[in-house]
Amino acid sequence: MTHTFDKSKLPSRYVSVGPESAPHRSYYYAMGMTEEEIARPFVAIASAGNDSAPCNITLDIQADIAREGVMEAGGTPRRFNTITVTDGIAMGHQGMKSSLASREVIADSIELSVRGHCYDAIVGFAGCDKSLPGMMMGMLRLNVPSIFVYGGSILPGKYKDREDLTVIDVFEAVGRHAAGSCPLSELIAIEKAACPSAGACGGQYTANTMACVAEGIGLSLPNSNMMPAPYQGRDDIARAAGRQIMELIAKNIRPRDICTKEAFINAARIVAATGGSTNGGLHLPAMANECGIDFDLFDVAEIFKSTPYIADLKPGGRYVAKDMYEAGGIYMVMKTLLAEGLLYGDCMTVTGKTLGENIDQVTWNPNQKVIYDAKTPITPTGGVVGLKGSLAPEGAIVKVAGMKRLQFTGPARVFEREEDAFAAVEKRDIAEGCVIVIRYEGPKGGPGMREMLATTAALYGQGLGEKVALITDGRFSGGTRGFCIGHVGPEAADGGPIALIEDGDIIRIDAEAGTIDLDVSEDVLAARKSKWEPRVNDYQSGALWRYAQNVGPAWAGAVTHPGAKAERHVFADI
Repeated sequence: MTHTFDKSKLPSRYVSVGPESAPHRSYYYAMGMTEEEIARPFVAIASAGNDSAPCNITLDIQADIAREGVMEAGGTPRRFNTITVTDGIAMGHQGMKSSLASREVIADSIELSVRGHCYDAIVGFAGCDKSLPGMMMGMLRLNVPSIFVYGGSILPGKYKDREDLTVIDVFEAVGRHAAGSCPLSELIAIEKAACPSAGACGGQYTANTMACVAEGIGLSLPNSNMMPAPYQGRDDIARAAGRQIMELIAKNIRPRDICTKEAFINAARIVAATGGSTNGGLHLPAMANECGIDFDLFDVAEIFKSTPYIADLKPGGRYVAKDMYEAGGIYMVMKTLLAEGLLYGDCMTVTGKTLGENIDQVTWNPNQKVIYDAKTPITPTGGVVGLKGSLAPEGAIVKVAGMKRLQFTGPARVFEREEDAFAAVEKRDIAEGCVIVIRYEGPKGGPGMREMLATTAALYGQGLGEKVALITDGRFSGGTRGFCIGHVGPEAADGGPIALIEDGDIIRIDAEAGTIDLDVSEDVLAARKSKWEPRVNDYQSGALWRYAQNVGPAWAGAVTHPGAKAERHVFADI
């Protein structure tokens, strides 16, 4: 349906309406636009497409198809691109320091481009980890009508008679190779087979977790995000998003109308129910900050406690995103959660209907094997758990999906950076029963809060996955499995207890009770603290220096600005 729009109430009036906009219109004519096109609402088509990784290579194609949908429904699309830092390639070296910081750059670049050109709405395409929350944070910050579109997941790889391969199998094969149980020829064969198509990592890692969040929180069209990237149906999704954005402009439905406190609770339920990435505990508070909503790691952890784990997805389970799509997608998960009273069904979505109304269109599929009925879950509580205690007064987070052991006590083995820990793992210099501590990897101290997948996957490949624990003030990939606790706060750079741990100190972790404690007396810790001095990292200029100066604690989302609570105006209302 094509609407008639009054541009006098839209941001684009500043660059397209009236005699004073003649200079601006001259630029549009230079690009071949007509008077009619200039008179329509301007819709930003924001794409994180690039050649950095398979997650992103189809995004520009999908974005161009969305342009067609916008034009069909009476709008004028204006495409621009933003960056991504792809974790699978940045992982395990200094490049990972750029990953989380890229989330803020993505949000900032979307804000600046939309503000600078006075766009009226956004259709955003993203495919890799931080680009998903970054894109949605930009939408929430600007609060113009917006729809988020995920580029889709990669197809699973095949090697001999193994189960479906993902990139995590390659990381773990590196560990097996170091342990002598994987010949180099097999490692090379696995690396060539694991990623056979375009799309983001196939398990319930960060990208797919946040893609599920986008649907659950209401910013994506129903059952749009789990379709694999190579499927032709993604063209239809992109075109539908382009058409639907014009409906949202007509009805003035904005992201903050959709992303209420209740919607964030729904999103946290989805992270836990699917055994999603611990990064969900970082990105949801950051998104909430853009809305001015109080929703931190402790709120997320509290919701996790009462959410059943019902989606049997890798890395803790057996299946990949393609399987979940074929089983009915995230709406099948939400169907059973809503039936058990675990979701708020009255939250608005980009369809213009409530979540409950969208779910009503879905029929439960009893024949699929991926998604369990919430009445008979895999485990009664979520696949992700929040921890708090003397070692982490500001909290920490652990993914327990698929784990058999939920308590761990052992002596500390301390490393000041990830590279040193990885080197020790490669040399097989890690004893069973120890708690590996990797510190000065937090948002400020890293800077950039690196993920530790290279180290955790190598441990798992050597058979130590649940025979050691690992704690860090950094992060973990959604693909990490084993007893791995991240987001420990306060971080070492701020003099938190993790900075005071010494080799041999006893650390006690209980993922059932939600505790993490350092078995060292307060007097001893006080004496250590009196001798502690802040460390100076190597990044004393440039983007990472600026990030370190502004970034806040992990429990609040590691954000770099005050958010909507401090704003004096909203862009959408200019």
